[in-house]
Amino acid sequence: MHDAPRYDPLEKSTFFTDGQSARPLVANTVARGLLREDRHFYEGVVDGKPADTFPMTVTAATMQRGQERFNVFCAPCHGRTGEGNGMIVQRGFRKPPSYHEDRLRNAPVGYYFDVMTHGFGAMQDYASQLPPADRWAVAAYIRALQLSQRASIDDVPAERRADLDKPAPVAGEATQEAH
Repeated sequence: MHDAPRYDPLEKSTFFTDGQSARPLVANTVARGLLREDRHFYEGVVDGKPADTFPMTVTAATMQRGQERFNVFCAPCHGRTGEGNGMIVQRGFRKPPSYHEDRLRNAPVGYYFDVMTHGFGAMQDYASQLPPADRWAVAAYIRALQLSQRASIDDVPAERRADLDKPAPVAGEATQEAH
């Protein structure tokens, strides 16, 4: 087995008429699982511009995943509320922009997806750490952070306003609903 018949990369071949051992891909083939035909989902683009919409339904589970991934990958620089005051800034590194600046509040969600995918300025790309669904979840969470910082009572549905006066549950304590 140590002397199995094979070609080294770019080695000449007498077997093929073109003399090359490396063979071209068969026309019109796509590697399994890599078609990525949905540009909205995989690139954050609709009609050649950053998408204004999400390519999937944003659910509570999506938001929870987005918060979890945000806290791991984004909060060290951007801070837990997106102000740009994360731990790296407290250690003397460059401050990233706040998500609450008008420029970023008005940016389409596809912009956030693109920045996470390709990086921007001092920010590295996170394409290899965050699959597309997680990048969209983080973009949804960023949008929620932006809304939370300028929310008014009118943004709360009327049937939920009474909940605002209730004390927040303490971690580890059972709530009335749990009994």
